[in-house]
Amino acid sequence: MTSLSSNTPHITPIQVMFFDTDVGGATHNTAYLRFIETARTLFAVELGLDWKGMQNTSIFPVILRTEIDYRRAALVGDKLEVHSWLGEITAARFWCHFKIMRPADEVLIATCQQSLSFVQMPEGKPLRLPRGFPTPFLPTPKK
Repeated sequence: MTSLSSNTPHITPIQVMFFDTDVGGATHNTAYLRFIETARTLFAVELGLDWKGMQNTSIFPVILRTEIDYRRAALVGDKLEVHSWLGEITAARFWCHFKIMRPADEVLIATCQQSLSFVQMPEGKPLRLPRGFPTPFLPTPKK
């Protein structure tokens, strides 16, 4: 695992598959959300929020709100990048931001922001973010 600053964008490569598109070959709106979910999950791992740790503590990040703006259509076969980074952090929630780019022609495909909070399961109890978040979750660089 690489060390990653919370301000450094995490880049997730995605390729548009046939099943992501409609009959015209344009990417379906729900596929963009799946691209973002994949990127957010991998970004969380880079921040130290790994699946095993969440499973052991039963503390999970939960999406409170998603806003997405579709700018241009991605087409079947397009190779895309989802850039992810943290935005505002408050005592009880944080925002992840995303932009989906087609690097071949540097076209912005979509932008998105999500508001998240931590929840203790199975109670569903909302939790405050740990002091200094996301620093407590950042991986320690290997020597």
